[in-house]
Amino acid sequence: MEPILLAYLGIALMTGLAFIGSSYGVTICGKTTIGAMKKNPDALGTYIALSALPSSQGLYGFVGYFMMQKFLVANISMLSATAVFGGGLVLGFVGFFSAIRQAEVCADGIVGIGAGHNVFGVTMVEAVFPELYAILSLLVVILIGGTLPVA
Repeated sequence: MEPILLAYLGIALMTGLAFIGSSYGVTICGKTTIGAMKKNPDALGTYIALSALPSSQGLYGFVGYFMMQKFLVANISMLSATAVFGGGLVLGFVGFFSAIRQAEVCADGIVGIGAGHNVFGVTMVEAVFPELYAILSLLVVILIGGTLPVA
């Protein structure tokens, strides 16, 4: 395989999986919001705030692409291409799964708020934990980018 193809595959995984995870995550929360609106329509703003949280992983994939795009040159070395691929693989999969798991936490909070419980604060705190790993995977991509030579 040509090194540039390997690097582009890493970028595709990085962005594609993170985008799909965020899309799936906000859909989980959106569907839950519709159900909660039947019981407590006054909490719409709270529901939307929680529903938006899983979208951040897609943004991390996008930022990761911008950090790596300067290495996408025709004469990229196999070592650099492998590093781009590895970073893309990490950020893509962690973004995918953390967005979905974060959405599940947020959806449970939305259900609780819809039932009249005061759980917004604890839901926000608990939702940060899956997010942390998406942030760490973005940092891995940034650190990888800082060690690669620009051709």
